[in-house]
This record gives sequence, C-alpha cells and structure tokens, in this order.
Amino acid sequence: MNDKSNQSPATGDSFQSLQLPSMKPASLIRQFGPGMILMMTGIGTSHLVTAPVAGGRYGYALLWCIPIAYIFKYYGFEMAFRFTHATGRSILDAYSTAWKKIPVWYVLITAVIQAAVGQAGRLVASAAVVYYFFRQYLGWDIPGLGDDAELSFYALLLGIVSVAIILGGKYGAVELVTKITAGILIVCSVGVYLVNPAPVGEFVHFFQLDTPEGSWLIIASFLGLLPTGIDVSLLASEWGKAKNTGMGRIRDELEAQGMAARFDTFTSAKEDLAVDTSRMPGHAREYCRRWFKIGLWDFRVGHVISFILACVFMLLAAVWLFPSEIQGNAVMGEIARIFTDSVGPGMMLVFLAGAMAATYSTAFNYFDGRPRLVGACCRNLFPATAALPGTARDDLGTEHRTRWYSEYNIYRLTMLFSLVTAVTIIAGVPRPVFLVLVASALAYFVAPVVFFLNLYYCLTVIPKEDKVFYPSTFAKWFGWLSLAVFTGMSLVLIWQQLVPRVAAAFGG
Repeated sequence: MNDKSNQSPATGDSFQSLQLPSMKPASLIRQFGPGMILMMTGIGTSHLVTAPVAGGRYGYALLWCIPIAYIFKYYGFEMAFRFTHATGRSILDAYSTAWKKIPVWYVLITAVIQAAVGQAGRLVASAAVVYYFFRQYLGWDIPGLGDDAELSFYALLLGIVSVAIILGGKYGAVELVTKITAGILIVCSVGVYLVNPAPVGEFVHFFQLDTPEGSWLIIASFLGLLPTGIDVSLLASEWGKAKNTGMGRIRDELEAQGMAARFDTFTSAKEDLAVDTSRMPGHAREYCRRWFKIGLWDFRVGHVISFILACVFMLLAAVWLFPSEIQGNAVMGEIARIFTDSVGPGMMLVFLAGAMAATYSTAFNYFDGRPRLVGACCRNLFPATAALPGTARDDLGTEHRTRWYSEYNIYRLTMLFSLVTAVTIIAGVPRPVFLVLVASALAYFVAPVVFFLNLYYCLTVIPKEDKVFYPSTFAKWFGWLSLAVFTGMSLVLIWQQLVPRVAAAFGG
C-alpha cells in the first residue's frame, strides 16, 4: 500500500487551496479507504470458516455472539479512526507516551506472534480454497505430495505471491479485483439465503446466551475475529495516516506554523498530540471535518456489511449443513454445499471465486498490515529506526535501504518472518479449521488491552471543547460499558477453560 496520496501537503498560506471533498453519496464511495480495507481484512476466515463452523456444529445456538461482537467492539475500532482524524497521528504515537513505552512493547510482542500464528490461520483458509478447487473439484493433485503437504504447498505459493506483489507495489490491482469478486460473494450469499431463509422463530437465538458443550473455542473465535481483531484498529490507524488526507495531510504544516505542538516520540507528552482546531483557519477546519465524516462513514458502512454477511453465513450453515462437524482439508467443499445444495452445482465456481477473494484479501492485508505495525512499533521504540522512517520504497533514500534497522527493512524482514513461520505452522498443524479458530481466539484475548488504550487516549488527548472530534457523551459511556463487557467475557472464558485444566494437571 502506498504511504502517500497524490495530493501534495499544504504549505505556508496554502490552507485555503485545500480542496474540500464532496459529501455526495457517489463521491463518498470513491473516497472510502481504510474502513473498507478493515472490512475486507475481516471478511475471510471469520465469515467463511468460523461462522459456517458455528452454524454447522451448533445450529442457531451461537447467533447471540454476532451482535455482541459487533456492538460491543464498535467503539474499540472507531476510537482509533477518531484519534487519527483528530490529531493527524497514528494511535501508536499515543501509546509511545506511556511509561517506559510499555503499550508499544506489548503491541510489538503480540504483533510478532500474530504475524506467525494469526497469519497461519488466515493463509491456510485461502490455501484451503485453492486445495479444494484443484484436488477435490478438478481432481488434480501434485505427484508425490499427500493432502497435508499439498495444502502447505498452496499456502507457500499464495504467501510468496502476496509478498512479491506488496514489495513490488502492485497492491492497487489486487485490491480492485478483490473488491469485485468479494462483491460477487456478497450478492450471491444474500441471494442464496433468500432461496430458503432461516425460520423467523430461530432469530430468538440472537438474544439467548447459549453455550453448548465444546463451543468455547468458537465463541472466543467469534468475539476475537468479528468483524476482525480489535488489534487491527492499529493497522487501520496506520492506513488512515498513510492515506494522507484530512488532519494527517496538514499536521506538519500546523506544527510549522505553531498551530499545533511539535511531537517527538521520545521527548513529547501525550498532550503534544492534541490539535486545538479553534486556532485553525476555517477552511482547514472544514477540510478536516469532512474527511473525518468520510472516515466514519467508511468504517460504519464496512461494519454493517460485515455484520450482515456474518449473520447470513451462520444462518445458511444452520439451514443447509447442520449437523456437521465441518473439518478437514476439504473444509471449503463442505461449506460450498450451501450453494450447490440450495441453487445447484453451477454455483460452485461462483462461490469459490468469491471465497478466494475474501480469504486471500485477508491473508494479503495481513502480510502488509502486521509487518507495517511491527515497523511502526520499532519507529516508536528505537531512535535509530525513528531516524529512518517510512515504508514506501519510492520515497526512501539509500540509507533506508541499506540499514537493516530502518523501518523499511524491518517491515520487509517481518514480512519474510511471517511467510516462513506461517507456512511452517501450517505444515506442522495441518488442520485448517483448528488453526483458524486458534488464531481468532488469540485475537480475542489481546483485544481488551488495545480497546482500553484506544478509548483512553481518545478521551485524554482530544480537547473536550472540540465538538467535532471529541467523543459524544453516549460514545464515551457506551465505550466504557463495552470495554467492561468485553473484558468480563474474556475473564469468564479464561476461568471456565484454564482453571479446570490447571486443577486437573495438579490433581485437583
């Protein structure tokens, strides 16, 4: 992903020349970016594997997990978007002002783990689609390779292609194709659902908290990866800053003109991140306000679409697959039965095309996002890396390319690490569904810390007098309530699953 837009930054007296973005519906869609990427990062393993597994194994019993995940995680994501639009800085810059930069160290450690385990869960889902298409649908196999080895081979191939495309700067074409094919999946999924919709009476399960025996891993997976892991909000903040619009575009000039404090990650306090918009020219204020509204709609539209699709896939599985374990390397073939049994064999290719787009976009975005996050953490932790910032190859000098500790090289090295470790894990644990569920659950257990930090820094950095950017009273209190609910459920899951195992291990 490019780190800069085509617009040049505002300089000197050029605030007045800032072009105000159109707020017409057609223009809004064209201007959407980080929110849609966030949605596409989520519509993959969680929707195409976790939701059908839940519906196939437990019918309608776990429907309640979907609205809880989307409602109570909403402000965890929005606060990261809001912070970046209000300050022009990444939320990680705020994390870096904490004592000893402990939150940044926390994010770095979890990002490295997710680059391996989390990426394995996402990459194997994409590989499972390719595996099913060649091995099960066409009947082609690779001589000398067993089922598990063949799945690992496809994972390696997809990973290499992803890394090559990202480092080659060809992301735009993949994003366009992915949006088109994912759009096909959305239309087909809703259309297939309307063929034989779930009984309205079953919708009561949206409000009934039921935990069937053996379902805890799926529950944690739902709460961890719907619409996606809250830690992905940090990536969205980086993507939002990289878009170079709104406050992010003019922050440097505001600092140069004394309208905002200069921020240094090693010497500044969190108060230096704040921007007093009342000191800004009216035109610049309106420019930032519009891009903030566009960013919110970008995120909200993606959030709603993601919610609808999660519900549709779980309901489809409950109608067409229940009872079914849905496991093994041919998991995509099992899920594809929804489409072939309801409409006919002709829908198989349409489903596989959409499924490939959705799962591959998730893995692809993680190959960019996790290394980008690791690089951003190092930029905020180590002065040597901070002196050589940036990941956009075309904008960097020779020193950025030759020093291993530059942000660009850390970004590339982490991408290589993610590829090697993810494929190694897939080869060692050749169970696609299990890997997806573990990766999703891992995202759940790190979420409360990220949620708290996003909320805390929004409320303590953005000036309360700023009616545009500061969270509303409802957002503030419902945000804290959401954090309490989310953290409470995390503790309950840990207590229910960890304590009995520890007791059993010690003979209790």
